[in-house]
Amino acid sequence: MQCRAGCGACCIAPSISSSIPGMPNGKAAGERCIQLSPENYCALFGKAERPAVCSAFLPDPDVCGSRNEEAIQLLGWLEQQTALAS
Repeated sequence: MQCRAGCGACCIAPSISSSIPGMPNGKAAGERCIQLSPENYCALFGKAERPAVCSAFLPDPDVCGSRNEEAIQLLGWLEQQTALAS
């Protein structure tokens, strides 16, 4: 699966504990990454500064769904489930 242009769900829904340029403490679940443009494109895509966790994330129908809103819901649910498990 290819990323949906302008989705940005993976840059909003999950928490990221590693440092992000401009967000040294990472980001909370539901918080918009500072590197996400108003058009929902990652400013760090393909750059060395992009966190490994972001580079490792691959689009998949199970987490991206069929539209941006569904991706936010699915990733939000996964975030909640992993938070409960820890």
